[in-house]
Amino acid sequence: MSRPGDTATPAKAGGQGMWGGRFAEATDALVQAFNASIEVDRAMAFEDLEGSIAHATMLGEQGILTPDEAATLVAGLRDLQRQVEADEVTWSIELEDVHMNLERCLTERVGAVGGKLHTARSRNDQVATDFRLALRARIHRILALLHETRGVLIDLAERHLDVIVPGYTHLQVAQPVRLSHHLLAYQEMLARDQGRFRDTLSRLDAACPLGAGALAGTGFPIDRHRTAALLGFTEPAANSLDAVSDRDFALEFLAAASIAMMHLSRLSEELILWSSQEFGFVTLPDSHTTGSSIMPQKKNPDVSELVRGKTGRVYGALMGLLTVMKGLPLAYNKDMQEDKEGAFDAAETLATCLRLTADMLPRWQVHAERTRLAATRAFSNATDLADYLARKGLPFREAHAAVGRLVAIALERGVDLHDLDLATLREVSPFFEADVYRHLEVEAIVDARDSYGGTARQRVEEQLLRARAALAEEAAQAATAREASDDTASDDTASDDTAQGSR
Repeated sequence: MSRPGDTATPAKAGGQGMWGGRFAEATDALVQAFNASIEVDRAMAFEDLEGSIAHATMLGEQGILTPDEAATLVAGLRDLQRQVEADEVTWSIELEDVHMNLERCLTERVGAVGGKLHTARSRNDQVATDFRLALRARIHRILALLHETRGVLIDLAERHLDVIVPGYTHLQVAQPVRLSHHLLAYQEMLARDQGRFRDTLSRLDAACPLGAGALAGTGFPIDRHRTAALLGFTEPAANSLDAVSDRDFALEFLAAASIAMMHLSRLSEELILWSSQEFGFVTLPDSHTTGSSIMPQKKNPDVSELVRGKTGRVYGALMGLLTVMKGLPLAYNKDMQEDKEGAFDAAETLATCLRLTADMLPRWQVHAERTRLAATRAFSNATDLADYLARKGLPFREAHAAVGRLVAIALERGVDLHDLDLATLREVSPFFEADVYRHLEVEAIVDARDSYGGTARQRVEEQLLRARAALAEEAAQAATAREASDDTASDDTASDDTAQGSR
């Protein structure tokens, strides 16, 4: 969906907006600009119109407006939706926000009846509803991108099933693992991210603020369950004070976005390390790297570095909104105008980072010989040597100490553990036998890790099957939900057309 992009017209000194009846003095121009939110909340224009269509429909059904008035408003609002999608709306700072701007546009289109749209609602419940609808759309986009990025990681894991890389703890070589196993770890992280966003969405959809009024409800005989259903909410918010002052849904969204960005940042950090000359494990594609203005040999992982850097931007949005909300008395306060800019920026940042990651990873080049060699160094088979002794009957703590002595001997001689002869091994422990060397081969070491969730080939294949099955199930559920949504939309459209045709 396209979003409005026109620059708002400057404020005019002396204006009092659409609420100026009580004021005798003109608003200061700087105050007017400072107070306005149109530069940010016009991003919710389509959602604002969705909420207004539901509200006008309900007002007509409840007899608060006449059928003709409701039909006129709904038709005008649908025309405005098309205008918003075509980016044809001119925005005015003097009118403060998206609600007032669109109400003016509607009134210019349908006449005085446009002024009746605001019956039985306030900008407080209106903006709370719009914000939920806008975040809902962004969450659905992020869920789709997470799903796609997980698919990329699964495909890469399958492609590099038998590539061996060093596994690290404390950024020191620890034990060899499959690259596929490593990639599937990130797939698990993003799967949890999807779960967090789905949880956020379930609570966001569980409470529709529309009809809560400024804070106390309304004396008009409205049907809040009807507007909630029309907008796809489970039910109306149960408490009008909470309905207009709640921003938990935005905080949950930002928390989930922050964790997802942290996961992408960790992956980016590894790509930065792995693509360096010192590691040389991967070569990143030219399409997602940049050069230096002074050093012609440079190939910089700028995309990965920016993903890592923009993580702080999303964290900042979360901390900013937590700080805004922490001292607010009930109900709505103008401070809450600061809720949307950071959330929308975080949503766009996360979506862009997911898009870039999903596009870049399939184009990398993995240097399998180099990663295998690195996996055999730094005594990465020491644990397996201790496990060998433990299987022969030596208590593990004694086996650990024995291998530690062998590491010291190997360091003194400048060799690896598998280079030590059997006689040297037996000097340290008589439990060593000639079969020990086959247990020290890197492929044997990796495939020995065959506990559930381990890096053995069989276990990684199980992880791949499970991950693919989960993706397929999610895709099927999403398709079913889309079909149900399309059917509901068709039914609503038919009802609207029938109702308007009978008037």
